[in-house]
Amino acid sequence: MAAKEKDGRRIVAENRQARHEFFLNETLEAGLQLLGTEVKSLRKGQANIAESYASIEDGGVWLINSYIPEYKGAGPFYQHEPRRKRKLLMHAKEIHKLAIAIERRGMTMIPLELYFNDRGRAKLKIALAEGKKLHDKRETAKKRDWDREKQRIMRDKG
Repeated sequence: MAAKEKDGRRIVAENRQARHEFFLNETLEAGLQLLGTEVKSLRKGQANIAESYASIEDGGVWLINSYIPEYKGAGPFYQHEPRRKRKLLMHAKEIHKLAIAIERRGMTMIPLELYFNDRGRAKLKIALAEGKKLHDKRETAKKRDWDREKQRIMRDKG
């Protein structure tokens, strides 16, 4: 699967389920510390961040449980581990702000998109999020259905 183009960015992987499962409060962009074979796999459009999350450990932010498959063009000696922890590159002020939000308000960091920016650098869009309860999910679905119905009515009448 090739990466999709969206306003100058080549999107490699999206976490569509995140908008359904969480209230997204604030989004940030972070760089990724990757190995060469990981970059090659990403350029082929192979990655999955649906089950991953970010965590603050040892003064840095880490992406945990993301899947970037091995690059078949490289030999067995140069391969990487597909589900290894990957360091996110952020400023110290941003890390401190995230740590406070997680500690005080009980939020979590969820990856939304993995993409290449216009300069060819791999970036990850992460969001500070709060989990939705079942009734919140139902309310969101009702609102989405009503908006869709409202659009149909306006289209037919107007």
